[in-house]
Amino acid sequence: MKRQTLVIMIKEPRPGRVKTRLGQGIGVIPATWWFRHQSARLIRSLRDPRWQIVLAVAPDRAVTSRVWPADLPRLPQGGGDLGQRMKRMLKAACSVPVDRLGRAPVHGPVCLIGADIPGITRAHIARAFAALGHSDAVFGPATDGGYWLVGAKHPARLPQTLFQNVRWSSEHALADSVATLPGWRIAQTDILNDVDTAADLRQSRS
Repeated sequence: MKRQTLVIMIKEPRPGRVKTRLGQGIGVIPATWWFRHQSARLIRSLRDPRWQIVLAVAPDRAVTSRVWPADLPRLPQGGGDLGQRMKRMLKAACSVPVDRLGRAPVHGPVCLIGADIPGITRAHIARAFAALGHSDAVFGPATDGGYWLVGAKHPARLPQTLFQNVRWSSEHALADSVATLPGWRIAQTDILNDVDTAADLRQSRS
């Protein structure tokens, strides 16, 4: 059985552990509250029969936390930098059982997003998966040079060099990441932005 998988990278919402830059602007507790409720809203809004949602959880021990919806599969992100964890999750999502009988699917396309992008809708995700119909990989750009989504048609074939030497949290993140996929057909989809600072939060509400 072939299926599409949407991986959501998510952290346990504990004060001082999530959205620290946002916390500098609005306070640690409000930032944690915002992330917890934003994550819950995002998960609810992106449920769709066209794909399975898998939560990629940090820290690893939080994989059993009751804060997550009980019916959604969860994977521990593991160690390493952001690129190492994203690559691991893109590949690992293929092995998540597709039904209650534990049957594994034929490898299908996987898209991965963060939990801190308020503007994501099911239509955005559907367009990203559609782009993989004619491309090997897809990125959802952000205006700051980063990206909010990455996806692969055949995640099991992703190269070991994926995401190596990427300048994260910079205007070079998208270009650096694309450069780690030489020879791949790359598509880009809608431009969205995450919330890292108080200014980002104000903009998302305007």
